[in-house]
Amino acid sequence: MIVGKKIASNSPGNALCAPINNSVTPVFALPLHVGRPNVGSRERFFELVRSIFDRRWFTNNGPLVQEFEQKIAEYVGVKHCVAMCNATIALEIAIRALELRGEVIVPAYTFIATAHALQWQEITPVFADMDPATHNIAPETIERLITSRTTGIIGVHVWGRPCDTEAIESIAQKHRLKVMYDAAHAFGCSHRGRMIGSFGLCEVFSFHATKFINSFEGGAVVTDNDDIAAKMRLMRNFGFAGDDKVIYPGTNGKMTEICAAMGLTSFEAMEDIVAANRRNYEAYREGLRGLPGISLKEYDSSERRNYQYIVVKVDETKAKLNRDELVAVLQAQNVLARKYFWPGCHRMEPYKSFFPDAHLLLPHTEKLAAQIMVLPTGTAISEADVMLVCGIVRSAVARANEVRLAQKTAMAIN
Repeated sequence: MIVGKKIASNSPGNALCAPINNSVTPVFALPLHVGRPNVGSRERFFELVRSIFDRRWFTNNGPLVQEFEQKIAEYVGVKHCVAMCNATIALEIAIRALELRGEVIVPAYTFIATAHALQWQEITPVFADMDPATHNIAPETIERLITSRTTGIIGVHVWGRPCDTEAIESIAQKHRLKVMYDAAHAFGCSHRGRMIGSFGLCEVFSFHATKFINSFEGGAVVTDNDDIAAKMRLMRNFGFAGDDKVIYPGTNGKMTEICAAMGLTSFEAMEDIVAANRRNYEAYREGLRGLPGISLKEYDSSERRNYQYIVVKVDETKAKLNRDELVAVLQAQNVLARKYFWPGCHRMEPYKSFFPDAHLLLPHTEKLAAQIMVLPTGTAISEADVMLVCGIVRSAVARANEVRLAQKTAMAIN
């Protein structure tokens, strides 16, 4: 496990003045990234790589891919895991396997790939508002968006916190719609004691390098439906059902053996990674406690969680700084805080042009998207790093007027 960060010699004493003085050396000499990859055991990874070279089986459903699929399926508690080259292709293949068409309801507050995976196949994403308490799709907004062209609903487990699956699937059953979930954030998480990955017709995981379990690039679809799994296995390999027999239209969505090696290495280190994430989360909780206008999105400790995202809401009326101003302060100190999912899919192209008035139906998404930021965590971040980050935030809020004036002055000069 990698912990700690090279810290500039002027910190932490200069942390108080750093947010308003651009001439001061940043608190962190090296950037703290959101989503810096977790590595796991290098020895274990290189052992698996050597086995790949010994076999000379690099792709096309190799033994490591099969092992990775089996471990994921067993962990989630489903019959099938179909590994893919990335989660976007996994979404596209899952959507096609479910034979979705026309319109599909999705949250506006999600990564753009959720919407693009539909639009890429000439399916219209219809954007629903979020529940401000959970940041997930609000079930009460879904029903009024259903039309004669609606064929499905895609829920997204934002930050690894589960959607209201019971309400979503009740609506879907009433209107004869298909349900799947984008679970890119949610591997290793549970809902009412049941592992995420076992809801809807299928769920899609991401194993991108920024996820807490990664396979360099990668994704997977998990399902209990035999027909859907069989169809997806055909589609990820050009529709081949044997050496010379193509029976279905398909693409190249296969995961390589080298990616599966990283996936297995990450999977085997999962408990250590979650422990590091939780340690950092608890440190942020303590470091930001009681700070006006700064609220940390909390995890339900009664369920399994991966603690992958440190999500902070900035209330400008109380903090006297807005989210963007605070992000600028942090980034000046080499803390690369992120404005996640801002400004919402509905304000990105082509959807902004297609649906110019969508924001009128998305009041909670509009408000929260402008308030949320995500802070660094993972095995590359130490508890001491977290305390320094919290110190920068506390300093900025305590000196909000000076920070605001300094930023306005800097903008005027530039």
